[in-house]
Amino acid sequence: MDGTDPDALVCGQCRLRLKPLLGGCPRCRQPLPLIGPCRFCATWPAELVWARSAVWLDPEARQVVHHLKYSGLARLGSFLAATIARHVPRPAGAAALVPVPASARKLRERGYNQAALIGRALGAAWNIPVREELLTRRRDAGSQTALTPEERLANVAGAFAARPAASVPSASPAAGEAVAELVIVDDVLTTGATLCAAATELVVAGWPRVAAVTFARALPVERRMT
Repeated sequence: MDGTDPDALVCGQCRLRLKPLLGGCPRCRQPLPLIGPCRFCATWPAELVWARSAVWLDPEARQVVHHLKYSGLARLGSFLAATIARHVPRPAGAAALVPVPASARKLRERGYNQAALIGRALGAAWNIPVREELLTRRRDAGSQTALTPEERLANVAGAFAARPAASVPSASPAAGEAVAELVIVDDVLTTGATLCAAATELVVAGWPRVAAVTFARALPVERRMT
């Protein structure tokens, strides 16, 4: 196995088993309920205008994410980015990618921020700039795996700080084409709490429009039980 080739780290059978998100809610692409509007993004703040994920977090996708985050296989970031580029349309207009920042503790443990690896490779694939300096972490929110959706929201509240749009030269029309939309990048979307917290900070800082994209989306409850 060639550790320098991200495709060589994921076998062809596993790549074929990845299940893309298709259709669904116009805002978040979650499957719509039989009756009524989407309940998945109903409680999201208006600051997060849309979110897209490439594939479902089935066992194959979960294993890839696990190896990227915990096995030191940093080159898998390129594979995740290529999967996003394959299944998620490139944002229209003047956009920039903003990876979710990692805490200092996780950077020490892993040696890299997996969201930044994905963002850089996705920026190259989409020909979109990556602005890692626009979002920083105020504190480490810790693991959210065992938390309820409400607890996740409370846990990440105030976890991020955003650089004011007025202080960024490329955000000014005088510097050329203004950035019309920031797209937050992360590996997995579970409830959306982290993305919503980051989007809220960016909008408060003066960025007019914020969206998000991830490699995988946590399975709906009914699919997890089957």
